[in-house]
Amino acid sequence: MAYTRFLQVLGFALRLLIHIVVWELLLRRLRPSWVRGTAPRRYRGWAAAFRDLAVQLGGALIKLGQFLSARVDLLPDFVIEELAQLQDEVPAEPFERIRPVIEAELGEPLEVAFQSFEPEATAGASLGQVHRAWLPDGTPVMVKVQRPGIERLLAADLAALTAVARILSLYPPLRRRVHLDRLLQEFARTLAMELDYMAEARYAEQFAWNFADDPGIRIPRPFWSHIRRRVLVLEDVAAIKITDLAAMEAAGISRGAVARRLYQTYLRQIFYDGFFHADPHPGNLFVEPMEGGMPADEGRPFRLTFVDFGMVGRISPEARRWLREAAIGLGTRDARRIVRAMHALGFLLPGADLEAIAQAVERLLDHIWGLSMAQLREWSLREAKVLFLEFRELLLRFPFQIPQEFLLLGRTLGLLAGLVTRLDPDFNLFTEAEPFARRLLEEEAPSLSEQVFEILRPLLRIPLDLGRFLERSLAGEIRWEVTFPEARETLILIAEGFQRLVWQITGFVWVMLALFAFANQQVTLAGVLFGIGGLWLLWGLRPLRRQR
Repeated sequence: MAYTRFLQVLGFALRLLIHIVVWELLLRRLRPSWVRGTAPRRYRGWAAAFRDLAVQLGGALIKLGQFLSARVDLLPDFVIEELAQLQDEVPAEPFERIRPVIEAELGEPLEVAFQSFEPEATAGASLGQVHRAWLPDGTPVMVKVQRPGIERLLAADLAALTAVARILSLYPPLRRRVHLDRLLQEFARTLAMELDYMAEARYAEQFAWNFADDPGIRIPRPFWSHIRRRVLVLEDVAAIKITDLAAMEAAGISRGAVARRLYQTYLRQIFYDGFFHADPHPGNLFVEPMEGGMPADEGRPFRLTFVDFGMVGRISPEARRWLREAAIGLGTRDARRIVRAMHALGFLLPGADLEAIAQAVERLLDHIWGLSMAQLREWSLREAKVLFLEFRELLLRFPFQIPQEFLLLGRTLGLLAGLVTRLDPDFNLFTEAEPFARRLLEEEAPSLSEQVFEILRPLLRIPLDLGRFLERSLAGEIRWEVTFPEARETLILIAEGFQRLVWQITGFVWVMLALFAFANQQVTLAGVLFGIGGLWLLWGLRPLRRQR
């Protein structure tokens, strides 16, 4: 069975690759208008064929289809319509096959472990399925059960995808830019992560802790008495599915408000917590109407509910620091700041021309700044062509790469972009990014008093260090070689004159800082700085010693 599955996956991938080569690389050169005109019908057919294969085989193919179906920001509607069915229509395993898994994991009959258990699955996921049940004390829960034999199926899928990756790696430009082996390693790692339900329960608790102060976010509570590696029991938090737009509107919930809260929630996870939910496809997010208890941006109050914590990502403090730099650069339209962050994070190949890339990013921001997600999606081919011609040499060299540690984050942001676009096509990334970037900038910048101290600290040491240097010279600890008798006294006068100049310059700096403080309405601090600066200037104006 595993061998047959391997051949089916590999065969489909090879047929699709041949289709792309023939139609997009060969026929498009001969009859471009005909190829473009037939594209919707052809690719709808391929999307439907992939959906049918994924439903038939399950496993990793469903995960891939779910990811692609959420990319409404990139893929055309006719492809999305076909793949979107994989979000809900994953066929469940018969209950006769699921029951032995639950009883073997819990070590007791189903009737003892639960007061009641619904044999019909409420949702079929790619690696498992979900059933509604009630604990012995009557608490309603959702029971997630791993599909029997899923490890064996995933191994066959990964073997087929490895073969496809090796074929793609024969194309030198792709091999230089994308580490397909690393991509597959990351994909395999995330799949293994999703198979450990005990780890998933711990992740749920971590998210609940991170959002304990936010009443607009709900995380289901795990019940550890019923949790095993292949069985997960969580609080029942089912509500309106986040892509059920009609139900949301009927409940009086603003789609735009949901999009903004989802976006802001991920900004918090990525830039503050460094721990993010890495599978935000529509089946894992719900919107719960509320009667009160918290203000709503517009429309009826609601809270956002996350489920399925099998796939999570972590961001190191150092990477988070540079991601914050990139976010500040985006919010302030600072192209060079963005490029510096990209370079520090490893997104640019060694030897990349940073100035040329900064110019390209600056021009790109000029073109797309202020566009909504829908407008970005329909960005004209003519404008893209203008940019390509302007930076043709840079783009042909293509000095970009995706570091392995950011593969999962990139996938997550792709899913998020598609989901936000579906909720609100007019969602404006730039409008939402600006206030967030300002907040990051304020947090990154030290207070005024700290800035003053950092500026003055090296200046304060100059007169003291110079004084100690002269004292050691006069004490004989530092020897001076002179060639005429009056040189010693002359050197002392020169040194004292230089010291006086340093005191005057430092006093002037104090006065300038006082003016800066006064301009920022720090009146008390300005008065103190003016006083200090005046004293330093007066001391610097003292007369030199008379020459003997």
